Amino acid sequence: MPTSLLTLNDGTKAPWIAFGTGTALYSKDAQQSVIIAIQNGFTHLDGAQQYQNEDSLGAGIAASGKPRSELYITTKLGNLQPGDTPKSAIEESLRKLGIDYVDLYLIHHALPNVGRLKDLWIGMEEAKNAGLTKSIGVSNFTADHLNEILEVATISPAVNQLEVHPYVWKALQPTLSLHEKYNIVTSSYGGLSPLVRGRGGPLDPLVERIRVRLEHARGSTVSEGQVLHKYFQQKGILVVTTSAKVERVQEYLDTENVPELTPDEIKDIETAGAKLHKRFFPRNWPPE
Repeated sequence: MPTSLLTLNDGTKAPWIAFGTGTALYSKDAQQSVIIAIQNGFTHLDGAQQYQNEDSLGAGIAASGKPRSELYITTKLGNLQPGDTPKSAIEESLRKLGIDYVDLYLIHHALPNVGRLKDLWIGMEEAKNAGLTKSIGVSNFTADHLNEILEVATISPAVNQLEVHPYVWKALQPTLSLHEKYNIVTSSYGGLSPLVRGRGGPLDPLVERIRVRLEHARGSTVSEGQVLHKYFQQKGILVVTTSAKVERVQEYLDTENVPELTPDEIKDIETAGAKLHKRFFPRNWPPE
Protein backbone atom coordinates (compact mmCIF):
# COMPACT_ATOMS: atom_id res chain seq x y z
CA MET A 1 0.00 0.00 0.00
CA PRO A 2 1.53 3.36 -1.02
CA THR A 3 2.22 5.82 1.80
CA SER A 4 -0.06 8.87 2.01
CA LEU A 5 1.55 12.11 0.87
CA LEU A 6 1.54 15.59 2.39
CA THR A 7 1.63 18.57 0.03
CA LEU A 8 4.23 21.15 1.04
CA ASN A 9 3.86 24.90 0.48
CA ASP A 10 6.27 24.78 -2.48
CA GLY A 11 4.05 22.30 -4.32
CA THR A 12 6.19 19.20 -3.68
CA LYS A 13 4.84 16.15 -1.85
CA ALA A 14 6.38 14.23 1.06
CA PRO A 15 5.43 10.81 2.47
CA TRP A 16 3.74 11.45 5.84
CA ILE A 17 5.93 8.97 7.75
CA ALA A 18 9.74 8.87 7.69
CA PHE A 19 12.36 6.45 8.99
CA GLY A 20 14.79 8.42 11.15
CA THR A 21 18.52 7.72 11.45
CA GLY A 22 19.06 9.75 14.63
CA THR A 23 18.36 8.77 18.27
CA ALA A 24 19.08 5.00 18.35
CA LEU A 25 21.30 5.20 15.25
CA TYR A 26 23.17 8.38 16.22
CA SER A 27 26.88 8.00 15.28
CA LYS A 28 26.18 4.37 14.33
CA ASP A 29 26.23 2.48 11.05
CA ALA A 30 22.69 2.88 9.70
CA GLN A 31 23.08 0.76 6.56
CA GLN A 32 21.30 -2.41 7.69
CA SER A 33 18.48 -0.50 9.43
CA VAL A 34 17.91 1.58 6.29
CA ILE A 35 17.81 -1.53 4.08
CA ILE A 36 15.23 -3.11 6.42
CA ALA A 37 13.15 0.08 6.44
CA ILE A 38 13.13 0.35 2.64
CA GLN A 39 12.47 -3.38 2.13
CA ASN A 40 9.42 -3.09 4.38
CA GLY A 41 7.96 -0.08 2.61
CA PHE A 42 9.53 3.12 3.96
CA THR A 43 10.29 5.56 1.14
CA HIS A 44 11.02 8.65 3.30
CA LEU A 45 14.42 8.57 5.05
CA ASP A 46 15.34 11.26 7.54
CA GLY A 47 19.04 11.93 8.14
CA ALA A 48 21.26 14.75 9.41
CA GLN A 49 24.86 15.90 9.30
CA GLN A 50 24.84 15.84 13.11
CA TYR A 51 23.96 12.13 13.19
CA GLN A 52 27.40 11.36 11.72
CA ASN A 53 26.07 8.49 9.61
CA GLU A 54 25.13 10.01 6.26
CA ASP A 55 27.66 7.73 4.55
CA SER A 56 25.96 4.58 5.90
CA LEU A 57 22.50 6.02 5.15
CA GLY A 58 23.73 6.45 1.57
CA ALA A 59 25.14 2.91 1.55
CA GLY A 60 21.77 1.56 2.72
CA ILE A 61 19.96 3.48 -0.02
CA ALA A 62 22.34 2.12 -2.66
CA ALA A 63 22.18 -1.46 -1.35
CA SER A 64 18.36 -1.43 -1.23
CA GLY A 65 18.20 -1.26 -5.02
CA LYS A 66 15.29 1.19 -4.77
CA PRO A 67 15.41 3.81 -7.55
CA ARG A 68 16.30 7.30 -6.30
CA SER A 69 13.11 8.64 -7.90
CA GLU A 70 11.00 6.46 -5.56
CA LEU A 71 12.67 7.73 -2.40
CA TYR A 72 12.28 10.95 -0.40
CA ILE A 73 15.48 11.90 1.42
CA THR A 74 15.87 14.52 4.14
CA THR A 75 19.06 15.82 5.72
CA LYS A 76 19.77 18.65 8.14
CA LEU A 77 22.38 21.37 8.38
CA GLY A 78 24.67 20.87 11.39
CA ASN A 79 27.09 23.34 12.96
CA LEU A 80 28.99 25.05 10.16
CA GLN A 81 32.77 25.03 10.10
CA PRO A 82 34.48 28.41 9.52
CA GLY A 83 34.22 29.34 5.85
CA ASP A 84 31.38 26.89 5.16
CA THR A 85 27.88 27.81 4.04
CA PRO A 86 24.62 25.82 3.93
CA LYS A 87 25.39 25.25 0.22
CA SER A 88 28.91 23.90 0.77
CA ALA A 89 27.65 21.80 3.71
CA ILE A 90 24.96 20.11 1.62
CA GLU A 91 27.45 19.47 -1.17
CA GLU A 92 29.45 17.46 1.37
CA SER A 93 26.28 15.66 2.52
CA LEU A 94 25.41 14.72 -1.05
CA ARG A 95 28.90 13.31 -1.53
CA LYS A 96 28.46 11.12 1.57
CA LEU A 97 24.94 10.09 0.61
CA GLY A 98 26.00 9.27 -2.94
CA ILE A 99 23.11 11.22 -4.51
CA ASP A 100 22.72 14.40 -6.59
CA TYR A 101 20.09 16.15 -4.47
CA VAL A 102 17.98 15.74 -1.34
CA ASP A 103 14.25 16.28 -1.24
CA LEU A 104 14.29 18.27 2.00
CA TYR A 105 17.09 20.20 3.73
CA LEU A 106 16.48 21.61 7.22
CA ILE A 107 18.39 23.89 9.57
CA HIS A 108 18.74 21.40 12.43
CA HIS A 109 18.82 23.73 15.45
CA ALA A 110 17.89 27.34 16.11
CA LEU A 111 19.47 27.80 19.56
CA PRO A 112 23.19 27.51 18.61
CA ASN A 113 22.55 29.86 15.67
CA VAL A 114 20.65 32.68 17.36
CA GLY A 115 21.84 35.95 15.86
CA ARG A 116 22.66 34.47 12.48
CA LEU A 117 19.44 32.71 11.55
CA LYS A 118 18.70 35.23 8.78
CA ASP A 119 22.10 34.63 7.15
CA LEU A 120 21.62 30.87 7.42
CA TRP A 121 18.21 31.06 5.79
CA ILE A 122 19.58 33.11 2.88
CA GLY A 123 22.18 30.33 2.50
CA MET A 124 19.44 27.67 2.54
CA GLU A 125 17.64 29.50 -0.27
CA GLU A 126 20.94 29.53 -2.19
CA ALA A 127 21.19 25.72 -1.83
CA LYS A 128 17.63 25.29 -3.10
CA ASN A 129 18.15 27.66 -6.01
CA ALA A 130 21.27 25.67 -6.97
CA GLY A 131 19.11 22.52 -7.28
CA LEU A 132 20.82 20.71 -4.39
CA THR A 133 17.52 20.30 -2.55
CA LYS A 134 13.89 20.36 -3.68
CA SER A 135 12.58 21.90 -0.44
CA ILE A 136 14.02 23.77 2.53
CA GLY A 137 12.83 24.08 6.09
CA VAL A 138 13.84 24.16 9.74
CA SER A 139 13.91 22.03 12.86
CA ASN A 140 13.51 22.95 16.55
CA PHE A 141 12.34 26.48 15.68
CA THR A 142 9.97 28.38 17.97
CA ALA A 143 7.58 31.06 16.70
CA ASP A 144 10.22 33.73 17.50
CA HIS A 145 12.87 31.91 15.44
CA LEU A 146 10.43 31.50 12.54
CA ASN A 147 9.47 35.16 12.62
CA GLU A 148 13.15 36.11 12.47
CA ILE A 149 13.83 34.21 9.23
CA LEU A 150 10.48 35.16 7.71
CA GLU A 151 11.68 38.80 7.77
CA VAL A 152 14.23 37.98 5.05
CA ALA A 153 12.76 34.86 3.43
CA THR A 154 11.88 34.90 -0.25
CA ILE A 155 11.00 31.20 0.16
CA SER A 156 8.93 30.21 3.22
CA PRO A 157 10.11 27.17 5.20
CA ALA A 158 8.23 24.11 3.95
CA VAL A 159 8.60 22.10 7.18
CA ASN A 160 9.43 22.65 10.85
CA GLN A 161 10.49 19.42 12.58
CA LEU A 162 9.86 19.55 16.33
CA GLU A 163 9.31 17.45 19.39
CA VAL A 164 5.56 17.01 18.93
CA HIS A 165 3.25 14.90 21.09
CA PRO A 166 0.20 15.57 23.27
CA TYR A 167 2.27 16.64 26.32
CA VAL A 168 3.71 19.62 24.39
CA TRP A 169 0.73 20.33 22.12
CA LYS A 170 -0.57 23.16 24.31
CA ALA A 171 2.88 24.79 24.59
CA LEU A 172 3.37 24.57 20.81
CA GLN A 173 0.26 26.61 19.96
CA PRO A 174 2.09 29.90 19.11
CA THR A 175 4.41 28.01 16.77
CA LEU A 176 1.61 25.92 15.26
CA SER A 177 -0.40 29.11 14.58
CA LEU A 178 2.50 30.40 12.47
CA HIS A 179 2.68 27.05 10.68
CA GLU A 180 -0.98 27.45 9.78
CA LYS A 181 -0.51 31.05 8.61
CA TYR A 182 2.41 30.20 6.28
CA ASN A 183 1.26 26.66 5.39
CA ILE A 184 4.35 25.14 7.02
CA VAL A 185 4.04 21.38 7.58
CA THR A 186 4.57 20.35 11.20
CA SER A 187 6.91 17.36 11.51
CA SER A 188 7.12 15.34 14.72
CA TYR A 189 10.07 13.57 16.28
CA GLY A 190 9.75 11.80 19.62
CA GLY A 191 6.04 11.45 18.96
CA LEU A 192 5.69 8.20 20.93
CA SER A 193 7.61 9.58 23.93
CA PRO A 194 4.51 9.72 26.16
CA LEU A 195 4.20 5.94 25.71
CA VAL A 196 7.87 4.90 25.76
CA ARG A 197 9.54 7.53 27.97
CA GLY A 198 6.68 9.01 29.96
CA ARG A 199 4.55 6.17 31.27
CA GLY A 200 2.10 6.93 34.05
CA GLY A 201 0.72 10.16 32.59
CA PRO A 202 -2.89 11.18 31.91
CA LEU A 203 -2.67 9.93 28.32
CA ASP A 204 -2.18 6.25 29.20
CA PRO A 205 -5.75 5.14 30.01
CA LEU A 206 -7.22 7.17 27.15
CA VAL A 207 -4.85 5.74 24.54
CA GLU A 208 -5.61 2.23 25.78
CA ARG A 209 -9.37 2.86 25.56
CA ILE A 210 -9.05 4.16 21.98
CA ARG A 211 -6.74 1.26 21.09
CA VAL A 212 -9.35 -1.29 22.24
CA ARG A 213 -12.08 0.43 20.21
CA LEU A 214 -9.95 0.60 17.05
CA GLU A 215 -8.87 -3.02 17.44
CA HIS A 216 -12.49 -4.10 17.75
CA ALA A 217 -13.47 -1.99 14.71
CA ARG A 218 -10.57 -3.31 12.66
CA GLY A 219 -10.91 -6.94 13.68
CA SER A 220 -7.15 -7.27 14.08
CA THR A 221 -4.37 -5.96 16.32
CA VAL A 222 -3.89 -2.24 16.91
CA SER A 223 -1.01 -1.00 19.09
CA GLU A 224 -0.85 2.02 21.38
CA GLY A 225 1.82 3.48 19.11
CA GLN A 226 -0.54 3.23 16.17
CA VAL A 227 -3.15 5.24 18.08
CA LEU A 228 -0.76 8.18 18.41
CA HIS A 229 0.60 7.79 14.88
CA LYS A 230 -2.98 7.78 13.53
CA TYR A 231 -3.66 10.93 15.54
CA PHE A 232 -0.63 12.61 13.89
CA GLN A 233 -1.64 11.40 10.44
CA GLN A 234 -5.14 12.82 10.82
CA LYS A 235 -3.68 16.15 11.99
CA GLY A 236 -1.55 16.35 8.82
CA ILE A 237 1.69 15.95 10.80
CA LEU A 238 4.79 14.43 9.20
CA VAL A 239 6.02 11.70 11.57
CA VAL A 240 9.69 10.77 11.97
CA THR A 241 10.12 7.47 13.79
CA THR A 242 12.65 4.65 14.02
CA SER A 243 13.22 1.10 15.19
CA ALA A 244 15.74 -1.68 14.78
CA LYS A 245 12.94 -4.28 14.88
CA VAL A 246 11.34 -5.46 11.64
CA GLU A 247 7.96 -6.01 13.29
CA ARG A 248 7.98 -2.45 14.69
CA VAL A 249 8.89 -0.99 11.27
CA GLN A 250 5.97 -2.93 9.76
CA GLU A 251 3.66 -1.76 12.55
CA TYR A 252 4.50 1.91 11.90
CA LEU A 253 3.70 1.58 8.19
CA ASP A 254 0.55 -0.41 8.98
CA THR A 255 -0.86 2.72 10.68
CA GLU A 256 -2.29 3.54 7.23
CA ASN A 257 -4.68 0.60 7.63
CA VAL A 258 -5.89 1.49 11.14
CA PRO A 259 -9.42 2.98 11.30
CA GLU A 260 -9.62 6.71 11.95
CA LEU A 261 -10.01 8.29 15.36
CA THR A 262 -13.27 10.16 15.92
CA PRO A 263 -13.22 13.98 16.32
CA ASP A 264 -14.07 13.43 20.00
CA GLU A 265 -11.12 11.07 20.47
CA ILE A 266 -8.76 13.61 18.89
CA LYS A 267 -10.13 16.29 21.22
CA ASP A 268 -9.80 13.94 24.22
CA ILE A 269 -6.14 13.25 23.39
CA GLU A 270 -5.41 17.00 23.35
CA THR A 271 -7.36 17.58 26.57
CA ALA A 272 -5.51 14.77 28.36
CA GLY A 273 -2.18 15.97 26.95
CA ALA A 274 -2.80 19.49 28.27
CA LYS A 275 -2.91 18.13 31.83
CA LEU A 276 0.84 17.45 31.78
CA HIS A 277 3.56 19.58 30.19
CA LYS A 278 6.63 17.47 29.55
CA ARG A 279 9.46 17.72 27.04
CA PHE A 280 11.65 14.67 26.54
CA PHE A 281 14.29 16.53 24.48
CA PRO A 282 14.69 19.73 26.54
CA ARG A 283 18.17 20.56 25.22
CA ASN A 284 16.60 21.57 21.91
CA TRP A 285 14.46 24.28 23.49
CA PRO A 286 14.94 27.64 25.27
CA PRO A 287 14.60 27.36 29.07
CA GLU A 288 10.95 27.37 30.13
